[in-house]
Amino acid sequence: MVAGPEHALERSWRSARPLQLGATLAAFRRGGGDPCFEMGASGAITRAMRTPTGPASVEFTCVPRDSQITARAWGPGAQWALDQAPNLLGEHDDPAGFVPLHAPLAQAARRFAGWRVPRGGLVLDVLVPAIIEQKVTGQEAFAGRARLVRRFGERAPGPPGERGLLVPPDAAGWRGIPSWEWLRAPVDPARSGTVQRVCRVADSLERLTGRSPAEARAALQSVPGVGRWTAAEVAQRAWGDADAVSFGDYHVARSIGWTLVRCELDDDGLAELLEPYAGHRYRVQRLLELAGHGHPRRGPRMAPRTHLPR
Repeated sequence: MVAGPEHALERSWRSARPLQLGATLAAFRRGGGDPCFEMGASGAITRAMRTPTGPASVEFTCVPRDSQITARAWGPGAQWALDQAPNLLGEHDDPAGFVPLHAPLAQAARRFAGWRVPRGGLVLDVLVPAIIEQKVTGQEAFAGRARLVRRFGERAPGPPGERGLLVPPDAAGWRGIPSWEWLRAPVDPARSGTVQRVCRVADSLERLTGRSPAEARAALQSVPGVGRWTAAEVAQRAWGDADAVSFGDYHVARSIGWTLVRCELDDDGLAELLEPYAGHRYRVQRLLELAGHGHPRRGPRMAPRTHLPR
């Protein structure tokens, strides 16, 4: 059965453990103005996505008291989205063996006991935003991606689309964006070129979901322009990889080091510090991020670049 533009498909289930819906799905939100993500006043969260069977809007609600979850979906991809919904909300996630050895991490783990590592199952959905975010400020990347989705995406199915939610382009759509539109975003040729390359092999990249996270990350990095950081960003969201720490990030090593041992570290130092958490290193990173921990800011935030044409 395919959900029509007005009629939703629905599934409900009770999770065996607590779920913090907002914290779990926040990793998929690309800035406050993300046109593919909506947080409702009632606590519902809606995502617009492009699934293997077509566009879909999917709305999640959760009754925290008993972890009762309901997912409603519209569009050609509705059934796929509902089939994937438990994984997206981290039902697969297994924290066994994770033992916080540092007080700030233990506090974060208690505060976000209902957070889980999500497994979205869609590579391009998270890979293109990660490429756009390479080596620029979050403000610039989020604004650029939102501009491109508004210009080249399509209205999301069902009521979410009527409220303004958009589905991002498919691989052919991203490839068809003219060079001057990338520059107006502004996304430089190095990043837009990488998007072009990954979209040419998008079908192969989607099939990486069936491989182990380590093998999938290595295969993804075989595409020129996709490095360790970008592959980790994909692994965290698409494959539910609890060990995919964001090495190469401007802030992650410094923030984790400062929070846990009061010393700003580089990637090598971070790898050594997190060795006891092997298998759960991304869990450490994300719990500390959710708790708001970071290294001291000694100067103004990096300003968005102004030399690219608008």
